[in-house]
Amino acid sequence: MRRRSGTVICLAFSLVLGACAGTGPKQPTSGLLTIDRLTEIKHPSEPTWSPDGTQVAFVWDQGGVQNLYLVASGGSAREAPRRLTSYDAGSVGNLFWGGDGKKLYFAHGGDLWCATPGQAGAPQPVWITPEFENQVVPSPDGTMVAFVRGGHVGVPDWQRTEADLYVRSLADGHETRLTSGLGVVFGPSWSPDGRRLAFAVTKVEVRADAPAYSGAKILYTRTERQASVLAIVVSTGGKPTMFAAGPNWEATASWLDTSRLLVQRVSPDNKVREIAVLDATTGQARVIVREEDPKFWSVIAGAPAPSPDGRRVAFVSDRDGWDHLYVVPVDGGDARQVTKGQFEIRSPAWSPDGTRIAFDKNVEGKPGVRHLAVATVTGDAPSVVAITSGRGTNTEPVWSPDGRSLAYQHTDPQTSAEIYVVAAGTGAAAGTRLTDSMPAGIDRQAFVEPELVSYAAADGKKVPAYLFVPKGLDRSTRHPAIIWIHGDGINQNYDGWHVERNYAVYYSFHQYLLQHGYVVLAPDYRGSIGYGRDWRQAVHLDVGGKDAEDASSGADYLKTLPYVDADRIGVWGLSYGGFFTLIALTEHPTTFRCGIDVAGVPDFGMWYVDPGGSWVTARMGTPSENPSVYVKAAPINRIDRLVRPLLILHGTADVNVPYVETVRLIDVLLKAHKDFEFMVYPGEFHYFQRAHVLRDAWRRAEAFFDKHLKAPAPPTR
Repeated sequence: MRRRSGTVICLAFSLVLGACAGTGPKQPTSGLLTIDRLTEIKHPSEPTWSPDGTQVAFVWDQGGVQNLYLVASGGSAREAPRRLTSYDAGSVGNLFWGGDGKKLYFAHGGDLWCATPGQAGAPQPVWITPEFENQVVPSPDGTMVAFVRGGHVGVPDWQRTEADLYVRSLADGHETRLTSGLGVVFGPSWSPDGRRLAFAVTKVEVRADAPAYSGAKILYTRTERQASVLAIVVSTGGKPTMFAAGPNWEATASWLDTSRLLVQRVSPDNKVREIAVLDATTGQARVIVREEDPKFWSVIAGAPAPSPDGRRVAFVSDRDGWDHLYVVPVDGGDARQVTKGQFEIRSPAWSPDGTRIAFDKNVEGKPGVRHLAVATVTGDAPSVVAITSGRGTNTEPVWSPDGRSLAYQHTDPQTSAEIYVVAAGTGAAAGTRLTDSMPAGIDRQAFVEPELVSYAAADGKKVPAYLFVPKGLDRSTRHPAIIWIHGDGINQNYDGWHVERNYAVYYSFHQYLLQHGYVVLAPDYRGSIGYGRDWRQAVHLDVGGKDAEDASSGADYLKTLPYVDADRIGVWGLSYGGFFTLIALTEHPTTFRCGIDVAGVPDFGMWYVDPGGSWVTARMGTPSENPSVYVKAAPINRIDRLVRPLLILHGTADVNVPYVETVRLIDVLLKAHKDFEFMVYPGEFHYFQRAHVLRDAWRRAEAFFDKHLKAPAPPTR
């Protein structure tokens, strides 16, 4: 909606929906992108090898609709992936093969389904119930599954206050309920002999809230989770044994052998991380790795990984300033550093024989380029060999059953996310592409390649960023530019398409804007990953300070480019990027011509209450401990400084940044008589997923930027 000074506006869906009525995408030359075609770009995920290694199953997402596919692992330009499901809504995931290697199981609609690729016919349900089931885990022999059941289909996962653990026979469907009334169970894990299951459980409370500014008839919920507890139960039934194994509700465990578990524990303030071996009988824990950081522990590489024989543990640590691979013996001894240098590794995965570890790493001096590597960890000195080379981003290696190959995801400037397979040999080799996610007829050579640049922030620090300049741009005249601010804080831009589907859709839209004459700059502000611990931790007790200035200073850099119009620079971002957009428009009122806030945080004091958690306390402390930090991180209190147009986009089902925060922002904007536009997306989550939402959001964003950046700047009121 649009608010004009001195005009009474009613918050009505009809007015909001009509704000861009009749505004459609431009129709470029054939082969270039259109907004409709943007929603046709698919994103593959969850590559899962068949037991014989001849096929790879995966999930393909198009506009929020997911389906299951199967492709030969050898790959061929003549052999397209075979579609196994034909759903027109909903998600698919939790893939695993049956013990005989002939059946492929997957979750859909809160139930378990089964496809038999070697036979004709559609997939069949293993069960269909009115309850919601997820986290399905096959037993070691493949005859049973453990799963979590709680609530009803259609109830969001985060609103479940009870979820219990069950086991079920795949042969006859016999079920055994293993827990009752403990709270929300998650992370089930079978012991190697199939006799016991470990799981975590937490108490969850959902509270209804209706703040005065939203009106009494609009209700919101706030979810509060207690610290998690680790438990073990016999798979045939019995009373669970409860252990206080971890302070964070996200904590889960992995079995080392039939009597010991590997657990990772992180303190509530994120300053202490421990990796410990837990005796499954006594509950006694022996710490094998302990790290304490005076600021916060920020490694995002995931949980530590035990070797197949349970004798060693691979983990990622930034103890030398960069996220590197380490291996530690389970029975005692010092951790051995496997990788060294000014780069960071992620996604360590043991080979089936336990002699090697695959991972992905970025390249020194090229933080957005990532390659696969394999470390051999037998003997006295580990050795590391590169597996992929060239331009682009290669991530998340998955070993084939025989340990000879790796499936992984690849992106580059001409290629959105695709699944590739490469030999895990002794040197870099060309991978084989198994998927083609781009719509037919799109001219990949028309895509603009990012250029890694840097510019000075307000305090002189060099800020890395990716610059996109339209192909064939007339550099003798000045053009509009847009600064895109990525979300999450702990994220980054890449050398081409973003590796995450949540941000790949924005990268796609920027390629569309580039084809319509916009220059785009994407900074990796302080807090971003890929640049070492010091850059990542520079936000400590300064959220919304120097990190936000890093992003806003991108405008000063753009003004140095002779082909950019200094008076026609826009800014926008998602989540943390939306927060920075609000800061940019209030701290630098006339620097940017306009801005778009997509599900941004207007006040971290409010976000601390819900959802809050260790992310915010690690970086900011609590509001009572550091009130000045929270004042800085509340652009909603400086809305009186806003003088340039603002567009707000938000989904009502957002659990990352609750929709109520935007409702409060709108209330403040209205009271301050500010100009803004607003669109609400019913039932949409934080990261826009569904095609009709993406289509509308992109059309509104394009119309907004065209209106305020394509024409000469009007005088400021």
